[in-house]
Amino acid sequence: MTNMFHHQRGFSLVELMIVVAIIGLLATIAIPQFSKLQAKAKQSEAKMNLVNIHTTEIAYFVEHNTYVDDFDAIGFGLDGVSHYYYELGNTSLGTLPTGCTASTLDAVSGSGFTAVAIGNIDGDPTCDVWTINEGKMLVNVINDVSS
Repeated sequence: MTNMFHHQRGFSLVELMIVVAIIGLLATIAIPQFSKLQAKAKQSEAKMNLVNIHTTEIAYFVEHNTYVDDFDAIGFGLDGVSHYYYELGNTSLGTLPTGCTASTLDAVSGSGFTAVAIGNIDGDPTCDVWTINEGKMLVNVINDVSS
């Protein structure tokens, strides 16, 4: 019986420590990259929703010959949880993230509009701010994702 256990081998402590060190090194490299990609994906949400606001505003303009600052009137709403707060003239949609302030960039008149998306996607003091206007000019006014 003792002969049977003599031939079985396991990993030494040094070998296990080397494997743990390699996993730690890979995690140190991968986690910041993953966080950056996750933040970019959240920005895509804002861009997509602003383009949808633009599309619905243009459709409203075609029917009524004016722009309106009412998300319900243009048929825009949020499904589920959003990482951004949206403003269009006198109306807003979503919850303003902690540490962010409402924008003064949003505006609606009979001849044009500017919609705003505000979010804090990585928890730092900087808020991410995007705008779109009737000409479909999408601008990242303040970028919350570091390069």
